[in-house]
Amino acid sequence: MLAEYQRVPNLSMGEVAQQCEVSDTTVLRFCRSVGFHGFTDLKFRLVQDMASSSVVGVSTVGSGGDHALVREVFGQSIQALTDTLAMIDRSFDTAVELLGQARRILIIGVGTSIPVVEAMYQRQFRLELDCRAQTDSYLQLMEAALTRPGDVVVGISHTGASLDPIATLRCAKDAGASTICITGNAQSSITEHADVTLLSVSTEIRSEALASRIAQIALVDSLYVALFLRDRERAMANEQRAYHAVIPKTV
Repeated sequence: MLAEYQRVPNLSMGEVAQQCEVSDTTVLRFCRSVGFHGFTDLKFRLVQDMASSSVVGVSTVGSGGDHALVREVFGQSIQALTDTLAMIDRSFDTAVELLGQARRILIIGVGTSIPVVEAMYQRQFRLELDCRAQTDSYLQLMEAALTRPGDVVVGISHTGASLDPIATLRCAKDAGASTICITGNAQSSITEHADVTLLSVSTEIRSEALASRIAQIALVDSLYVALFLRDRERAMANEQRAYHAVIPKTV
C-alpha cells in the first residue's frame, strides 16, 4: 500500500487482492486492522492525503492559474471518453440487441450513479420502449423479482462493488431476465451477474469520479443513437411529438 499509494485509489479491492495474491477478505481485514472502516474508507483517506500537494487529482494549481486548472479538469474528462471508446467491442452490439428486443427494461443504480440512470431512462422512453428507472434500493429488488425471461435489467455502478446494484442484478438473473451492467471495473462483483458488461474508464483519483460519469453518459447516449437508427422513421416521429408537447412551455 505504501509503495503503490498513488495507484490504490484507482483499484478495486479485488484488483488489490489479485496483485497481492491474497483473498478479498484478507484485504478487508487489513484495512480494518489499521483503523479504517473498509477498503473504500482507505481509498478516500489516501485521496485526502494526496490532496495536500494536489487538489484532489488536479496537479497544475499554481503553475498557470485557473485557466490551466480548467484545462486539466477538462483533460481528465476527455481522457476518460477516449479510454472508454477504446474499450468498446462486440458487447456494445449485444447490449443494443438485448435492449431492442426487450419486453420490459428496468434501469437501476444508487448514489452518484442516479444521474446516469435518469439520463438513460430519459432517452429510452422516447423510443417507445417499455422502460422504468428505479433508484430506491428496496424497490429495485422488488421490481427485479417480478421480471421474467424477455426482460432486461441494466445496473449502473462506477465501482461495481455497491451492494444494492449487485443484489438487484443477481435477483433479476434468478428471475430469468437478461442483465447489462455499466461499470468502471471489469473485475468487480457486479459483472458476475451481468450477461453484458460495458466499461467506462477513468484514472482520476477524486473520491467522486465525475469523469467516469461523463463517459457513462456517453455510453448511454450511444445506446440511444444505435436504437434510434434501428427504426429511424418511428424514432424521428416520436422525437417530433415530444418536442411539440414541450415547446409551449418554452415560449
